[in-house]
Amino acid sequence: QVHLVESGGRLVQPGGSLGLSCAASGNFSSIVRMGWYRQAPGAECELIATATSGGTTDIANSVQDRFTISMYNAQNTVFLHMHSLKPEDTAVYICYADIHPMSWLSSSIYWGQGTRVTVSS
Repeated sequence: QVHLVESGGRLVQPGGSLGLSCAASGNFSSIVRMGWYRQAPGAECELIATATSGGTTDIANSVQDRFTISMYNAQNTVFLHMHSLKPEDTAVYICYADIHPMSWLSSSIYWGQGTRVTVSS
């Protein structure tokens, strides 16, 4: 009963900026962390960024100079802010959330459907 809905993926020119959002909805107790993976054509799925409900963030070395992540607990939403985009950033970006369905239960990982980012001139 947890749904992650991503938005923001589109075609963007190299050097451009783009923001992605992911909102968690449904019946659950709390969110431990949310973040983003990406999967480029022919490549493995790569963890890009993670944010915890406590305010800790982590960005992959490959994008840390260009990407940032922010989480807004009140909205159960995480954002990925991407700048200076490169063609190699082209991928399906997939939101994940580590969520306690009930406060006394262990958390589980939930996945969004993915939103496609294409960086091309």
